[in-house]
Amino acid sequence: MEDLWPVVAFAIGGIGILLGIVFVALFARYFKLWIQAFSSRAKIGPLALVFMSLRKVKPSVIVDTKIMAVQAGLTDIPTQAFEAHYLAGGNVHRVVHALIVAHRARIDLDWDTASAIDLAGRNIISAVETSVDPKVIDCPDPKKSGRPTLDGVAKDGIQLKARARVTVRTNLSQLVGGATEETIIARVGEGIVSAIGSCESHKEVLANPSVIARNVLDRGLDTQTAFSIVSIDIADIDVGENIGARLRVDQAEADMRIAQALAEERRAEAVASEQEMIATTQENQAKVVLAEAEIPLAMADSFQEGNLRAV
Repeated sequence: MEDLWPVVAFAIGGIGILLGIVFVALFARYFKLWIQAFSSRAKIGPLALVFMSLRKVKPSVIVDTKIMAVQAGLTDIPTQAFEAHYLAGGNVHRVVHALIVAHRARIDLDWDTASAIDLAGRNIISAVETSVDPKVIDCPDPKKSGRPTLDGVAKDGIQLKARARVTVRTNLSQLVGGATEETIIARVGEGIVSAIGSCESHKEVLANPSVIARNVLDRGLDTQTAFSIVSIDIADIDVGENIGARLRVDQAEADMRIAQALAEERRAEAVASEQEMIATTQENQAKVVLAEAEIPLAMADSFQEGNLRAV
């Protein structure tokens, strides 16, 4: 047994030397990254870099993004958060870039929200940029709906054709699960048509188009959407057809057709009644003829029975 101890000690020593060589090789591989992290106060140790490679995390990505965050003043994000987002399939560089933009613009955006938006498939950088620099949406959008205007009819029956421009800002807190730009366009379009329909006269709208914008804004159309509506501006409004007059003409024609149909029905009933009277008269005449034919027979029977005698 004592003869085996030198062999065991030699094996353990060999394994230790081998592990040491592997560790030194890995450390030498990531030494430059560690120097970069150390010099920029990113607080990523050499062992952390080695363990990242063992966890199939690319250390260069984590170091670069951590240095970006620290240099921008985002020092409260742990390295484990970077690794977790990388392993989840997220774009760490894009999330850090968005956080830096939000931090500089004094927009409240934390790591959890930004990473969730990125994992949901949304472009977090574009969302933050839209939050900083509001986006203008055409309503309606001819490229998507195929219609150049929103058509509404005032209470006086005059059609108005309107085009609006909606300025929106990204609502980062509702970006995950919130309705998209198409919902904003649909809601604003519905609101404009409804606002035109609630006006007593089309002249009221033409004189003050902002009435429509105020009416639409008061409805809170951006609820449960990924955007906040900043303003609604009526870009153009034109007078269309006199829908009320056309509808009245159509109604008059329909009423005339109904009256003609009723008159024709009454005429047909009168003709049928007349034919029934003619048939009844002919039937009665036939009965009279039959009755007259029975008189000679009755007289003959009376002569035979002696009830009737010639004077």
